[in-house]
Formats: sequence, structure tokens, C-alpha cells
Amino acid sequence: MSRRFVTVGHRGAMAHRPENSLASFALAEEAGVDQIELDVRMTADGELVVLHDDTLDRVAADERGRGRGPVSELTLAELRETPLASGLPVVTLAEAYEATSVEIQAEIKAPACVEAFAAFLRSHPAYAARTWVTSFHPEPLVALRTLLPDVPRGLIVGSHPDADGQAALAAALAEIAASAFYCHWTGLTPEHVAHWQGLGYQVHAWPLRERDDLERALAWGVDGGTADDPLALLAWLREAASA
Repeated sequence: MSRRFVTVGHRGAMAHRPENSLASFALAEEAGVDQIELDVRMTADGELVVLHDDTLDRVAADERGRGRGPVSELTLAELRETPLASGLPVVTLAEAYEATSVEIQAEIKAPACVEAFAAFLRSHPAYAARTWVTSFHPEPLVALRTLLPDVPRGLIVGSHPDADGQAALAAALAEIAASAFYCHWTGLTPEHVAHWQGLGYQVHAWPLRERDDLERALAWGVDGGTADDPLALLAWLREAASA
């Protein structure tokens, strides 16, 4: 298998370690992923943190952490004093970069954090050099085209649009000046993969939960994919390479 397939650990190696934790990132990197995907939000006091949800309700250890409102309305100290089910603290974006050396796929969950995110990477050029920035929201990616022109950008979609929606998707990718397109399997076909690659975009598929998902991705010529269990993904990829 000569073509490189980009392996991405979703929130690190969340099938084995608490999501978006330093332990999860360390395991994914040790396993050999090309990229670690993580989620970026901002606290009330302007700290960039790594959290998927907009509240702590799902990850809190008990009722003390539930019903406290959006992460954006809590300070970093308030987040860190809240016990999480994992027993691990909320990670700042700076800590995530300090603890890793592979590429980071930073998903912008809260568009309001874009200015702070751009300032952070501008002040850390070595981090910027190993970053891809993604989002389900086109607006922050359009802003980052100006704020961080040298950091590659990718739009995430929950399903591939039908024929009527493809023009809007094409326009969004062009406005973003995207390098990649991250598509859920829903609605995606080999013809779509070839179409977007022909326009110069990498096409990544998600999620890769079963070996059949990887085999489909390789058969369709997909450029990469994201897995909750990157250890299994890498094992499947090694088996495919030796077949």
C-alpha cells in the first residue's frame, strides 16, 4: 500500500483513556497516530481549554458539576475545581500541545474562541506548524483564513449533501480555502471522494469503528480517517499493508 493514509485519534485514544485527557493523547501518540484530534473552547476568563461539550454535565463526576451552565461562563479555576468522572482535570490547549509532538487537529467547537486561538498559535509558531484546524462551523474557518493563513483548514460535515446541496458545500470550501473535507459516511460515495479530490481537497471519512470501515476507506481512496480506538485502526492498517 503506497499511498499514505492519515490516521487520527479521536479525542486522543478515547476508547481506552478518558477523552481529551493528557493520558488519552499520550496513548494515541505512543500507538503511532499521525494526528490527535481535540476540541477547543474558551472559558469566561479567556483560557483555551480542551472540551467536547459546551457544559460539564456529561463528564462531571456527580451533581456538583451538572447544571452549572456553559463552559464559556465558567473560569478555568471553576472548571478545575469540578470533579470529573475520569478523575482527571480539564486540560488547557497549551498543556495539550506541551504534552504532544505529533500533528494536532484542533476542532473549533466555539466560534467565539477564534481570535484567542489564532493569537495562541501566532505566539507559538512551532505549534502552528503541526496544526490542522477544523470545524463544523464555516465562519471561524473563514476568519482563520486571514488570521492564520498558513495553518491548513478543513470543514467537517455530518453527512454528504445531496445534489442540490453540493453547490453550497463547494462554495463553503472555496471561501474557507480548505485543504481538507471531513465527511461522515452518511451519503458519501466513491464518486464523491473522487470529485472532491479532483478539486484539490483531501477527503477524510469518519468514524472508523470497524475494520470494514477502514477497508471501505482504502477501497474508495479516502485520504484519512478518525477513530475512537486508534490502536485498533493502526493494527488494521498494518494488516492491510502486509496483505
